[in-house]
Amino acid sequence: MTAAVLEIDDALATYDPVLGLEVHVELNTRSKMFCGCPTEFGAPPNTQTCPVCLGLPGALPVVNARAVESAIKIGLALNCEIAEWCRFARKNYFYPDMPKNFQTSQYDEPIAYNGWTEVVVDGETYRIEIERAHMEEDTGKSTHIGGATGRIHGASHSLVDYNRAGIPLIEIVTKTIEVPGEKAAAVARAYVSMLRDLLFSLGVSDVRMDQGSLRCDANVSLKPSGSTTLGTRTETKNVNSFRSVERAVTYEITRQAAVLSSGGKVLQETRHWHEDTGITTSGREKSDADDYRYFPEPDLVPVAPSREWVEEVRATLPEAPSLRRARLQQEWGFTDLEMRDVVNGNALEPIVATVELGVTAAAAKKWWLGELARAANESGQELDALGVGAAEVAEVQKLVDEGTLNDKLARQVFEGLLAGEGTPAEIIEKRGLALVSDDSALIAAIERAIAANPDVVEKVNSGKPAAAGALIGAVMKDMRGQADAAKVRQLLNEKLGI
Repeated sequence: MTAAVLEIDDALATYDPVLGLEVHVELNTRSKMFCGCPTEFGAPPNTQTCPVCLGLPGALPVVNARAVESAIKIGLALNCEIAEWCRFARKNYFYPDMPKNFQTSQYDEPIAYNGWTEVVVDGETYRIEIERAHMEEDTGKSTHIGGATGRIHGASHSLVDYNRAGIPLIEIVTKTIEVPGEKAAAVARAYVSMLRDLLFSLGVSDVRMDQGSLRCDANVSLKPSGSTTLGTRTETKNVNSFRSVERAVTYEITRQAAVLSSGGKVLQETRHWHEDTGITTSGREKSDADDYRYFPEPDLVPVAPSREWVEEVRATLPEAPSLRRARLQQEWGFTDLEMRDVVNGNALEPIVATVELGVTAAAAKKWWLGELARAANESGQELDALGVGAAEVAEVQKLVDEGTLNDKLARQVFEGLLAGEGTPAEIIEKRGLALVSDDSALIAAIERAIAANPDVVEKVNSGKPAAAGALIGAVMKDMRGQADAAKVRQLLNEKLGI
């Protein structure tokens, strides 16, 4: 049964939302957090396991040093303090896809803490305080069979794949986020988007939200407008797209407002996000920290990164994504609106790669945000999944610059590339797309256009040169678009003596 909701404007007129975001990042290490099992995505179920990640008696874990280094990178990039000494803890709870029946995590002694970052929404900058970024391991994956929704309720049985169990995770936890209510959902989206860009630039994760490498738990609570007393929060689990983060936060605001306005109480619980219907549903009653019975992990030594190592890691940090975007925008001469379109269209990296191959930024943007973005939208894919890369775009643009193609013909080449018809050169040959460069053929077409349009010729000769556009159009039609319009104009002007 669908829960009652208030209109968002009505909800925000009465209540102020308070957010807390927990982002889980799977690291791209070659082995798991505490064992040597590989981490390849999509391997056959239960083929990447060992006694350690299966939690078998007597198996002892060893900390992945690369994962610790990645955690330090993330902490530094988020302006966190890096602990001189920290340790792991056991977080006890029952999950069928956690074979040890506890998760090796960090609790009150994280590796990075007390940080901050900023996001920009509609020209306004909002500071996001970071509580901590701590190391832990991922769980396995359950697949529920026989139900209508793919969830455990109504399923006849479940299958568990332990390949993911033990994959290194960094959980980034914000402090409470209080921004103007109408901006709350957009700020949540901007924060997760910013984190994705940052983590990708650090090289610590592939941040594939579609594969679960980056997922967000969105905590939402409401308090009466002007009050300082926080309300009861819910935690919407494993939201895996920017759009869904924004929609889930908005829905929870409207749902909780309806509960409170009717005199009810919000239940502290986890909730499931349903992408198809745009609603959340109840999961399980949310536990507090005490319920997890944290205690120090006895099988692992503390982690004590030296200050020298921390500074060495700091020296490897790349240019911050926000600074890089500002620099690129200036170098490319893009307006704020153009750069926003590039970023929102996930076209920044493809354009960078194309520009590095000698294409102007304007030309690269034209193709990536034009033909290719349209194809991605129609197929429901990301740009990087189309099978067309910067090299192909650069080759097509080079052919345009050389005069082999015009933009109209280039679009047909991209159509062939998207259809897997071969290289640009092969597509041009198969489809017969090259521009006609033979002046005699163009002059013949011009003469046919002049003969067929004496009234237009008369207008041109009577002092109306703009009328020649109709003749150029006739020539282009005659040549099936395979003529350089500028060349046609030049030859036509010579023929008419204008």
